Amino acid sequence: MESGGDGDIPENANEHCPGPQSESAGKSDACEGCPNQQICATAPKGPDSDLIPIAERMATVKHKILVLSGKGGVGKSTFSAQLSFALAAMDYQVGLLDIDICGPSIPKMLGLEGQEIHQSNLGWSPVYVESNLGVMSIGFMLPNPDDAVIWRGPRKNGLIKQFLKDVYWGELDFLVVDAPPGTSDEHISIVQCLQATGIDGAIIVTTPQQVSLIDVRKEVSFCKKVGIKVLGVVENMSGLCQQLADVKFLKPSETGKHTDVTDWALQYIRDQAPELLNMMAYSEVFDSSGGGALKMCHEMGVPFLGKVPLDPQLCKAAEEGRSCFEDQTCQVSASALKSIVENLIPKRTAENGA
Repeated sequence: MESGGDGDIPENANEHCPGPQSESAGKSDACEGCPNQQICATAPKGPDSDLIPIAERMATVKHKILVLSGKGGVGKSTFSAQLSFALAAMDYQVGLLDIDICGPSIPKMLGLEGQEIHQSNLGWSPVYVESNLGVMSIGFMLPNPDDAVIWRGPRKNGLIKQFLKDVYWGELDFLVVDAPPGTSDEHISIVQCLQATGIDGAIIVTTPQQVSLIDVRKEVSFCKKVGIKVLGVVENMSGLCQQLADVKFLKPSETGKHTDVTDWALQYIRDQAPELLNMMAYSEVFDSSGGGALKMCHEMGVPFLGKVPLDPQLCKAAEEGRSCFEDQTCQVSASALKSIVENLIPKRTAENGA
């Protein structure tokens, strides 16, 4: 980076760049075609008076991890929720901040629907799942869960700042931030507010097919532009995997109406090959012939954290707002998630001294 009168000018900026803090940033003729144009145009200019109280709040948080996705519907919030459950089960003090303003699903995924935010002389109090796992979301602030949040960027940014400066988390080992899909105002706001306090990095969640990976590449590019380390990419829904005993068997017909023959099929297996009932059935739901997330990570030079199968039991746990680690029902997905968390966390704690 080279220094300029209006802030640090990115190395890939156009000639005659006015500087990202200039009032004309992203709007002048010199900005035309610059890869940073949109970020500069929407970023707040000049000193931000909220950054000091935010830094004071975040001083008690050791590690901050963003969970991102290029596309919606890839299981990002499910991963954020289960990551938080896993960290709490490892006896860390954990906070989960949901900044998906228009689609807050975290309250449901942690079994907190209907809860409300309370205020004290220290600030807003998170809603607690357990004594070491607190949650904050706009979902707690909606009078009706069916209400749509129709807000423009500045109002979204204002709420994110309020979450960061007014929520009293206390001493935290980890703050997990569940962001909306894409690279929008919320992402720019959270990065600008937290960057000075130190962000450990971002975990990016994707599914195996190219239509998802195309957008993940943009997410990786965004992280590189704003100076956020990519901790790694998780390939979610990497094939449908479940116990054969849990599979339904259907007999197709020419009319399109299928007959459920599960009872007959399972009885036949019990009689003829009972050992099959202890095996897992696997099916590739999404096309991964392009190499999936692993190949993309190699091409873009970012870590690959692992694969999590599409597990109906994990989906059920998310719907019921519980941890997939609390019993053996999610054994397929829980073991994959546990491996990812254990590989990730020692790196963070070793590098940052927690």
